[in-house]
Amino acid sequence: MQCRGTLIYGVLIISLSLLCSSSFQARAESGIASVYSGEKTANGEYAHATAFTAAHRTLPFGTFVEVTNTRSGRSVIVRINDRGPFVAGRVIDLTPAGAKAIGSSGLAHVELTVLGKIANRAGRPDKG
Repeated sequence: MQCRGTLIYGVLIISLSLLCSSSFQARAESGIASVYSGEKTANGEYAHATAFTAAHRTLPFGTFVEVTNTRSGRSVIVRINDRGPFVAGRVIDLTPAGAKAIGSSGLAHVELTVLGKIANRAGRPDKG
């Protein structure tokens, strides 16, 4: 089953085809988000400061996660492409663009909601 989602970043509207499956039921996690960029990520990409990507210890690469700042109420959807953070209490590392979208420039208390993985061109989930 495929779901359609729309993300709005300023005036840019991006439409994604997300794969919804029982292994990616929406689940929440909370903790502290930190900021990182400029490094090569565990999946071989780079953590570009302007990208909406993030690091998580266990979620498969390609998983989309909604990150909500519990203080400001602002949220952003990011794609997991790295491992980390490896500091107690921290649940996700965001690029500067992701952090800025939720109103943070350093550490922020956040809630994560796992949305799913993007499907590849053949309509099958990407390996992660």
